[in-house]
Amino acid sequence: MSLIDLLLLVLAGFAAGGMNALAGGGTFFSFPALLATGLPPVTANATNAVALWPASLAGAWAARGSLRPLGRYLLPLLIAGLLGGLGGGLLLLAGGDSVFRVLIPWLLLAATALFAASPWLSRWLAARRQEAERPPHTPLSIGAHVGVSIYGGYFGAGMGILQLAAFSIEGHPLARANALKNLISAVIYSIATVTFVVAGRVSWSELAILLVGATLGGYVGGALGERLPPRLLRAFVILVGSAMTLYYFYATYFAG
Repeated sequence: MSLIDLLLLVLAGFAAGGMNALAGGGTFFSFPALLATGLPPVTANATNAVALWPASLAGAWAARGSLRPLGRYLLPLLIAGLLGGLGGGLLLLAGGDSVFRVLIPWLLLAATALFAASPWLSRWLAARRQEAERPPHTPLSIGAHVGVSIYGGYFGAGMGILQLAAFSIEGHPLARANALKNLISAVIYSIATVTFVVAGRVSWSELAILLVGATLGGYVGGALGERLPPRLLRAFVILVGSAMTLYYFYATYFAG
């Protein structure tokens, strides 16, 4: 690994950790940086997913108080997250680099659109939400969670927004929906991490460097969280996501 690649990963990790602490969207920094160092697309995505794993576990642990009273109600959701995350990870590995490379611009486009629309989506859901103590599980709701989990195991950017929407539409209060999102995300990232590690698709040196930068960025982002305007941060993430989407559309479909 060259010094330039090392610096790129540290800076990308720092930006990803900071933006995740402030506004979300860190994948728009870390995933393209891993690609830029020369990693194959599947390896870059697998390494990025493993880098997000510790944060997902921390989020689930922090939400344990809100989730403990739900007890056995969580079981179908955990199974959906486990099966979907495993399915998404296996699909990524089965399709290989050639398939994933073609899908990268479309996945980035979807993630950027979800991130940009999330404030309006939240307001729309809040206006139509009919909260319930424990909304019943239905084949449609479990199917939706499996679908979101497959997406999360395959790529993951924007997965949290999709999960919040699914839980809110079911009727969960926002605080519980966020706690459920953290728990299922941890399940998805855990099974995806195991899948990618067993398959040997994680680049450990790049992962270690990315984690160092992300840890530093998360600390700085947390310290700045009260001082920086959220709208400016969101606009910056959308700008980066849009630029990355346009670049990968050009590189995939138009560059010779």
